[in-house]
Amino acid sequence: MPPLKKLRALLLLPVVALLSGCNAVLLRPSGDIAVQQRDLIYISTFLMLLIIVPVIFLTLFFAWRYRRSNTKATYSPDWDHSTQLELVIWAAPLLIIIALGALTWISTHTLDPYRPLSRLDAQREIPAGTKPLVVEVVALDWKWLFFYPAEGIATVNELAAPVDRPITFKITASSVMNSFFIPALAGQIYAMPGMETKLHAVINKPGEFEGFSANYSGAGFSGMRFKFHGLSNGNFDQWVQKIKAGGGELSRDAYLQLERPSEREPVRHYGSVAGGLYDAILNRCVENNRMCMKDMMAIDANGGLGLPGTYNLASLDLATRIRLGFGDTPTRSYVAAMCTASDPSGATASPSADRPL
Repeated sequence: MPPLKKLRALLLLPVVALLSGCNAVLLRPSGDIAVQQRDLIYISTFLMLLIIVPVIFLTLFFAWRYRRSNTKATYSPDWDHSTQLELVIWAAPLLIIIALGALTWISTHTLDPYRPLSRLDAQREIPAGTKPLVVEVVALDWKWLFFYPAEGIATVNELAAPVDRPITFKITASSVMNSFFIPALAGQIYAMPGMETKLHAVINKPGEFEGFSANYSGAGFSGMRFKFHGLSNGNFDQWVQKIKAGGGELSRDAYLQLERPSEREPVRHYGSVAGGLYDAILNRCVENNRMCMKDMMAIDANGGLGLPGTYNLASLDLATRIRLGFGDTPTRSYVAAMCTASDPSGATASPSADRPL
């Protein structure tokens, strides 16, 4: 081998070594929703290449064919129009745009993250009577909090689900907007304070997968990652029982301390959770004397409080702030809790109904 070729081969070795460690998880997903999204990438890329490849080829061909030194090439200075050529030039892109439009329309509805799943994968339907696993997700600064309402547990920076069981994610945030993303499972969806987004997905293969925030949210963003475990039904039940046996309690006070910004938080488990905590986080009323957003909206829908409402402010008392470790932080004021609005059925509309005012 000539010395120059040997040098080129040696220079390529580091590049090959780096590429060997890449894991193209988007192109090798383990969940059916992610598989369908990957197929969209393939199909869209193929349709676009139908135009891109011929255009690149013809550009190079014409540059070579009609080069100055090629005296045999046809020279037609008076040529200015060809109906057949115009039809090809405009019809091909138009057909591809129509195909991409139809594909987008169908996939937008089929892969709507709010739409419950209709299958486990391309070969299997969801068995009758299967109940989805409900996981309530809260994006904190800078960590992830997961509630399992049916199981009565919560975790920080660790998520698990049984293989081949539909999962319903309910997603919100404590302060700034984040993006919940497990590439092997499904596409990303935003987490926003005071709002709830949803995602339906299923994991089809056991294993450990990476989850993270795909939306920049401040200093600790780079460490806002968690592990997602795809487990068999038996192993998932054991995981839940282990957390129940060894985890502490996530009370409202404990949540207020957890909510404070921290970076690269270790995995935590909670074997029990205060009732209505996720709903209180969503409605921004974890503090006992704070009015929930849904109560504010119910009052506003009935005409509001008028002038007295402008003075209805409260904050945590100093003793409570010191007990929670907030004694050296600025006092935050908010709308104070009052009487609780009720829904038409007469059921209490807020977890603040039984709180001391």
